[in-house]
Amino acid sequence: MHRGLYAAASAMVVQETNLDVVTNNLANVDTVGFRRRVSANAEFSAMMERLEKISEDGETKITTYPPFTMNWKGRQIIGGMALANVYSQSFMDTQPGIIQTTDAPFDVAINGPGFFSVMDGAGNTYYTRQGNFQVDSDGNLVTLDGMTLQGEGGPIALEGASSAEILNNGQVFADGEIVGQITLFTFENPTYLRQVGRNCLIPNQDSGDPVPVDAVRLVTGALEFSNVSVVEEMVRMIEAHRAYEGASKALMTHDEITGKLITSFGRI
Repeated sequence: MHRGLYAAASAMVVQETNLDVVTNNLANVDTVGFRRRVSANAEFSAMMERLEKISEDGETKITTYPPFTMNWKGRQIIGGMALANVYSQSFMDTQPGIIQTTDAPFDVAINGPGFFSVMDGAGNTYYTRQGNFQVDSDGNLVTLDGMTLQGEGGPIALEGASSAEILNNGQVFADGEIVGQITLFTFENPTYLRQVGRNCLIPNQDSGDPVPVDAVRLVTGALEFSNVSVVEEMVRMIEAHRAYEGASKALMTHDEITGKLITSFGRI
């Protein structure tokens, strides 16, 4: 294996993925409740030193070995790729976005940490900061994609009320009577929440399980917009482009040198 070619090629793949993350952030600059993603890279040898095993009880455990001593799939590592980086994963930036007043009766923004719990038609639960809700044909509070907002005891139904409002503590009133309580959830490490599309997040082993927020604090008649900074993302895009071009030139240089070596020693 040509280490120089591999290092340059891996750098190009990393920067290409960084560009995908930046592009996704820019595409959601006006998405309500969107939290930007930040890509993270890892050294190739560090990734190779993580050996994943499944225990007898079905839980996934990762065992880390010291450098150059791990016997991975029966092969003894004799060298490293310290100069080669690989894409590791992306993390969610938990900084809040700007809250703007809309005066819409079912627009709510979360004041502080927490996520709304919503459920799709198949019974899958997701978490989101997107608070522009509406009433569907069944009288339930739903997202723009039709997923039902979950409160204490399940969906919040307005039951054909002529007037309804949401209070800052999450209580929902319909015709002057309480019909539901919006619940918020937080996580031990929310940066690890995984995006699954439609501005929805799901927990995993790294983020921890959802925990109900004790005191619900909302800003009614307002929406929290994304925390994406266009200027910052454009700077990251330019940096990724330049890094990609540099890695591409390094790859071509290694290719030319390798070709000359093959030609020179092939004549001997």
